Amino acid sequence: MNPLCVFWFRRDLRLEDNHGLYLALKSGLTILPIFIFDERILRELPARDARVAFIRNRVKELPGVRVFTGEPVKVWANLFKNHNIKAVFCNEDYEPYAIERDRKVAALACAAGAAFHTIKDQVIFAKNEIVKDNGEPYRVFTPYSRAWLRKLNPQSLKPFKSGTAKPAPPINKVLIRNYEKQRNRMDLDATSHLGIHLRFGTVSIRKIAQAAKSLSPTFLKELIWRDFFMQTLFHFPHTVNEPFNPKYKNIRWRNNKSEFKKWCEGKTGYPIVDAGMRELNATGFMHNRARMITASFLTKHLLIDWRWGERDFAKKLLDFELASNVGNWQWVAGCGCDAAPYFRVFNPALQAKKFDPSGKYVKKWVPEAGTSQYPKPMVDHEFARRRALTEFHRALRTGPA
Repeated sequence: MNPLCVFWFRRDLRLEDNHGLYLALKSGLTILPIFIFDERILRELPARDARVAFIRNRVKELPGVRVFTGEPVKVWANLFKNHNIKAVFCNEDYEPYAIERDRKVAALACAAGAAFHTIKDQVIFAKNEIVKDNGEPYRVFTPYSRAWLRKLNPQSLKPFKSGTAKPAPPINKVLIRNYEKQRNRMDLDATSHLGIHLRFGTVSIRKIAQAAKSLSPTFLKELIWRDFFMQTLFHFPHTVNEPFNPKYKNIRWRNNKSEFKKWCEGKTGYPIVDAGMRELNATGFMHNRARMITASFLTKHLLIDWRWGERDFAKKLLDFELASNVGNWQWVAGCGCDAAPYFRVFNPALQAKKFDPSGKYVKKWVPEAGTSQYPKPMVDHEFARRRALTEFHRALRTGPA
């Protein structure tokens, strides 16, 4: 059998500027590109999941890729058995499940006499590249971002000549240039919609960062937040299920199932909250400002565990990314890494007035708002705010459960 180098496509579904693929091509060996639909992940998704459809369509556009379905370790065991594999290249993934999966595949590769290489590609800086002087990971975003910017240089954003294919999603330079002024306006179509492309790697993070660097420091800051959440998840994997700050383990969440159902369906009686949830349910997307408003309402107004909301978003968001989803939910709930203070409780009415001044966003998603068909608010804002502050204060005063 001819010696092969296998390139494993994962969260990098492109030929252009693909770091791992670039190094695989330099190996000099015949390349076998593969993609594996992980049965463990598929079992947790609905039969018709838009994200899976997106992946299938993108994989079809990658020339010569062999597609497998099954448990990755079993798929790899058969590959090593049936092929003369000398090297495996893939781009790094920083989620706990992915790290354990790669550890097992690396062990199979070692037993088969093959090298197993994981390469940084989906972030600008990863793992221990941005740490404090004492080697500890940053827990606060601002000093992390300063260190990130100090480390950034032309080499950090240099593309890798790994091939060309179908053009990547266009980068709307006008949108990026106006991002700072318009990003919070829910009544404007001013968000990049690049999330799904960054999530599945159909566009290079280096290409996006290069454009942001020259056009919008605010947009670049959002990419730094993405790196920050990735490194936080890598260093603190327990945050998938537990608050980063253990002081918040003692919160007595109300976790009312009927209230959670109303929140999920967009029937809370607060138009701006319901608009966000209905947009998500209908499209798999939600405006960034709406994500903060809806998350704040769930955790503060209803005192429902942030993990309930995080899992609901995980099921529905086309651009779902574990590190950012967990990081942002904990940020809003006040229990995460560099979180918003617990006493920050968004007032839905004021948020709507400020960020949907024309009412266009609400009118689109909640057309019955203001009529007799629309439900009354499920909880009074001031009452809910006081209740949340009282509980958070009690939890912090008494310490972890």
